[in-house]
Amino acid sequence: MESNKIAIVTAGSRGIGRAVVLKLLAGGFEVITCSRSKTKLEALHLDAARVAKNSALHSIPVDLSLKSGVDEFLHFANGISKEVDLLVNNAGGFVPGKLSDEPDGALEDMIDINLYSAYRVTRGILPAMIKRKTGHIFNMCSVASVTPYVSGGSYCIAKFALLGFSKVLREEMKDQGIRVTSILPGATFSDSWEGVDLPEERFMAADDIAATVLNTYNLSSRTVVEEIMLRPQLGDI
Repeated sequence: MESNKIAIVTAGSRGIGRAVVLKLLAGGFEVITCSRSKTKLEALHLDAARVAKNSALHSIPVDLSLKSGVDEFLHFANGISKEVDLLVNNAGGFVPGKLSDEPDGALEDMIDINLYSAYRVTRGILPAMIKRKTGHIFNMCSVASVTPYVSGGSYCIAKFALLGFSKVLREEMKDQGIRVTSILPGATFSDSWEGVDLPEERFMAADDIAATVLNTYNLSSRTVVEEIMLRPQLGDI
C-alpha cells in the first residue's frame, strides 16, 4: 500500500495555516504542524478528525520565532519522517506601527517570526529534498511583500525580505527538482481581524488560500507557479 505524502505546515492552528492543514488532510496528506498554543492545536485535532477519517495529523507546541523552537520542531518532524513532499512556511506575525515611532525591538521581532522561521525550517528540510530531487516549498508572503504599508513598517520590511528569500530559493532549486512558490495574499478572514468593523464577506476566505496551495502543488513537476497574488474582490483593506 502506497504511503501518504508528507506535508509540513508551520503555524497550522489558526487562519490560513489551519485551512491549509485541513485541506491537505482531506487530500490524503499526512501533516506535521506546530503552534505556540497547545489549546489551539488540540482544537485543530478535533477538526481534523471530522475532516479526514483516520486523520494523520502530528503537532507540537513550539515558538518558531526562536531558533531553539525551530530546532525542537525539526527534531519532532524528523522523528515522523525525514522525507517531506510539501513544506508550507506559514508562521508569521503582525505588529502595527510606523518606523518612526514603533517600539524598540519591533523589527527584530518581525524578522524573527516572519523571515528567520522560514529560513531555518527550510534549511532543515532541504537536504532530504535535494537528495530525493523532489519537493515543493510554499512561502506565505503577503501583498505587504510588494506594497509599502505605513501602518505596518517592520512587518512590511520582514515580508519584503521573505519574498526575497523565496526568489533566491527558487533560483537555487531550479536544477534540483524542487519547486518554490511565493503566495502573496491580501486580507484573509481569521480571528486576527477580530474587532474590525467590517463584514466577513469583505475578506478572502482562508479556504481559498488553502485551495490555491493544493491546486498549485498538484500541477505536474514540469511546471512551477513562482508567485501568486490574491486580493479581496473589492481590493485591499
